Amino acid sequence: MKEKAVILVSGGMDSCVTLAEAIEEGYDPCLLHVNYGQRTEKRELKAFRDIAHHYHIRHTLVTDIHHLVKIGGSSLTDSQIVVSVADLNSRDIPSSYVPFRNANILSIAVSWAEVLGAGAIFIGAVEEDSSGYPDCRKNFFTQFEKMVDLGTKPETRISIKTPIISLKKSEIVKRGLFLNAPLDLTWSCYQSEEEACGICDSCALRLRGFHQAGLEDPIPYIQRPDYED
Repeated sequence: MKEKAVILVSGGMDSCVTLAEAIEEGYDPCLLHVNYGQRTEKRELKAFRDIAHHYHIRHTLVTDIHHLVKIGGSSLTDSQIVVSVADLNSRDIPSSYVPFRNANILSIAVSWAEVLGAGAIFIGAVEEDSSGYPDCRKNFFTQFEKMVDLGTKPETRISIKTPIISLKKSEIVKRGLFLNAPLDLTWSCYQSEEEACGICDSCALRLRGFHQAGLEDPIPYIQRPDYED
């Protein structure tokens, strides 16, 4: 019998490729999707369901943590804060950063994993080629895993796996294609649900990744700027 793993699947490209990696490693995937009041909540949920259907995965959990909307502080959860236009040369943390979001989501994943008897949690965090979010760093996940070990039953052993954390977006695109991940079903845009805007950080990183991989992004965009560097 395959070991179960909880896979955090937002509906975006990174989490889709991470799911493909977990399947490649031989895990029995249990998919977790968290709605947190983000601007594209409905579209991301659709992408999640499409991906789960593609892989014929029946063991899924969708839950809500809309307290992040009440807390605010992010352009993804507060309509009064403008979503920043991408500046891929900036080292500042963008307005789209949702304070400590990954810790909130991972806590849910740990609870579910312990009940399932799962031995791993997979999250599609990317450190090198991301927007610089502090909760996407390798050390964050290393320390969180230690906390999980302290805060669960003595017999519980859950590892937090970040298989694409050191990859650039172009490498993630290529890896996804190699694993036959359904990138056409994914959604990455921070502010549009019909056609991707093409100018938010997430769109820019994705478009640049496809460009550097020498490929055309299969999802629709309102505009497709050239992000070459």
